[in-house]
Amino acid sequence: MTTVHALKPLQYRAIWLSDIHLGYRGCKAEYLLDFLKTTESDVLYLVGDIIDLWSMKRTMYWPQAHNNVIRTILGKAKHGTKIIYIPGNHDEQIRDFVGSIFGDVEIHNEYVHVGMNGKRFRVLHGDVYDALMKCSGLKNFIGNKAYDLIMFLNRHVYKLRQMLGYPYWSLASFLKWRVKDAVAHIRKFEEIVATDSRKLGYDGVICGHIHHAEMRDVNGVIYCNDGDWVEHCTALVEDREGRMELLHWSEKRQILCAAEAGHIQPLAAA
Repeated sequence: MTTVHALKPLQYRAIWLSDIHLGYRGCKAEYLLDFLKTTESDVLYLVGDIIDLWSMKRTMYWPQAHNNVIRTILGKAKHGTKIIYIPGNHDEQIRDFVGSIFGDVEIHNEYVHVGMNGKRFRVLHGDVYDALMKCSGLKNFIGNKAYDLIMFLNRHVYKLRQMLGYPYWSLASFLKWRVKDAVAHIRKFEEIVATDSRKLGYDGVICGHIHHAEMRDVNGVIYCNDGDWVEHCTALVEDREGRMELLHWSEKRQILCAAEAGHIQPLAAA
């Protein structure tokens, strides 16, 4: 395993993560572990599809790095971080335990986050809108087998770039944004989620599900999608002053390494 340059912990009021897909070979667990070890927050929101039970039903895959992610999250809960787990469609069995607390982790179907400025954000995974548009990310456009092939290629492109000293780059994302219908589908999802949240009286909405990180105004509502840890390695954060930001971790790490140590070291393969 490549030695990773340790960084000074980044302090946040809240962090949102979704679509980690532990138990799936495409999960970038090493990147996520680095992110978790480099950040601290008062609240950590796990916004669905944290464990990919669908994938594990097909093929059992659970390396040590995936176990380490769970242990790190539980460790944060034990040391005072409030953990809110909102199940998604890939870990929907956990919805049977909504309202329960396990190991200091609270299980909710939805949650309301109040920002420093008093704005109310609806936090949910987003798959509830599948009934309206049958949205399930890139798989919906090219089929499960083709998606799995792209993610297989994505892993090998990642390893090759790592050997050459280049940062993480997503082949899957590159291909997705060259499919016109995929882009239109994502924009439609954003509009439907934002519009419905506005009708319910929220100032903003934070979700995942479609594997596309975004933060923008949609019809007067602050739409935020924290992305994923399969294609993009992204998180949504709120700092101590209440400013919200999308972090693309591979890019953020390069900037932090350059600032602290004057050099960049790649992460080990997942």
